[in-house]
This record gives sequence, structure tokens and C-alpha cells, in this order.
Amino acid sequence: MTSDRLDIGGWKAQLRKGAAEFAVLSLLARKEMYGIELLDALSGAQGLGISDGTIYPLLKRLQLEGRIHARWQPSVTGPPRKYYNLTAEGKLAVSAMSQAWIEFRSQLDRLAGQAGELNASDRDLSS
Repeated sequence: MTSDRLDIGGWKAQLRKGAAEFAVLSLLARKEMYGIELLDALSGAQGLGISDGTIYPLLKRLQLEGRIHARWQPSVTGPPRKYYNLTAEGKLAVSAMSQAWIEFRSQLDRLAGQAGELNASDRDLSS
């Protein structure tokens, strides 16, 4: 199969799905944030593809799982805002996810580097 026929859209979707929770918890580990504020921070992360249609169900799930807590606060510029912060369980989760990510990325970088070396030697042989 040639690279111009390769459809990696499904693979990318799975990557985004797996990374969304870690991204949200990581942001909340820094500071308490409200939904649109989270969405704005995540919009700068190219490729994550998190929208208002995905952020709010994710926040609800994390709240039900006890990883985040939500509270309403009045806003001077409009309606009240729902602020989210990590619970003790959420802090443990993001710490464990961070360590797992470091290990995963290290192994994947090692394997991808080996694949890159193989591809380079294939190119050298075909020249």
C-alpha cells in the first residue's frame, strides 16, 4: 500500500480520544478552569480535535468518576461559570498518567527511531 492511499484518520481519532483525558487533567493540575477556558487552552494543541461537543461530556465523565470537582461562580461579564478542579483522586490519576506517558513516549520514540533508521538504510540501498 502506498502512502498516498494510506488513510490514518481512524488511527488519529484513537490517539486523540486517548489523549483528551490526559490533556484536560494536565491543564486542571495547573489551575482551576471553566469549560470555555479549557477549550481555548486545548484549541492551541493542534491535532487534539477537542470541541465543545467533546469537552463537556468528558468533564461530566471525569466528575462522575471523582477525578474532578465542579463549582458554580458568578461572572461579572455574563452568566455564572462552572469551574473545574482536580480532586485528590484526579491528582493521583494525572500523576500516574504523566509517568505512563513518559515511559510510553520513550519506548515509542525508540521504536520509531529504529524504523526511521531502517527506512533510511532502505533508501540508501535503492539509490
